Amino acid sequence: MRTGGWLMLPIILCSILATAIIVERFWSLDPDRVSPKNLLPQVWVWLKNDQLDATKLRKLHLSSPLGHILAAGLSCRRNGKEAVTESIERAAAQVIHEMESYLGVLGIIATICPLLGLLGTITGMIQVFGQVLAGASAAASPLAEGISSALLTTAAGLTVAIPAYVFHRYFTLKIEMLTLNLEQESSKLIESIYTDQKIEVIS
Repeated sequence: MRTGGWLMLPIILCSILATAIIVERFWSLDPDRVSPKNLLPQVWVWLKNDQLDATKLRKLHLSSPLGHILAAGLSCRRNGKEAVTESIERAAAQVIHEMESYLGVLGIIATICPLLGLLGTITGMIQVFGQVLAGASAAASPLAEGISSALLTTAAGLTVAIPAYVFHRYFTLKIEMLTLNLEQESSKLIESIYTDQKIEVIS
């Protein structure tokens, strides 16, 4: 910060925020947390044995994003297939919205950090050439040192922005894959309710 100027402060703050978001999203978007493998087969066993009561539905709702979706559909299964489908779609929209949490902030960081760095560089260059025009020494060494300091903010901004952009794209694609899996599991639930199709346990 002493070398790059005050614009290094927002860049550093952005780097801390981006790191926190990346760590949190890795934890929240773990496939085993979002869509546990044998959750749906367990629900199918409850349905077949007529063991699905309010307590199990509540636990299912709180267990995971997939559990939240399945519980939403099961809670109105006696109202017909259309009602179950609509309930699942509403719950899925909420789950997807929660999975996308903070990705917008990560995208903003990836966009503004290079701009902050560029602004710092331009400001630094203006100061360097202002000193030259004011009669300060124009020797190569001091001038190169001033330009190097001015470019530091651009380098810092890109250092933060590039990983932020990469992880933003990574999490976006991961959410798309998780969403597809949630849709498939929800479809299996609907089929199991109305066609008596058995759901196998995944080993």
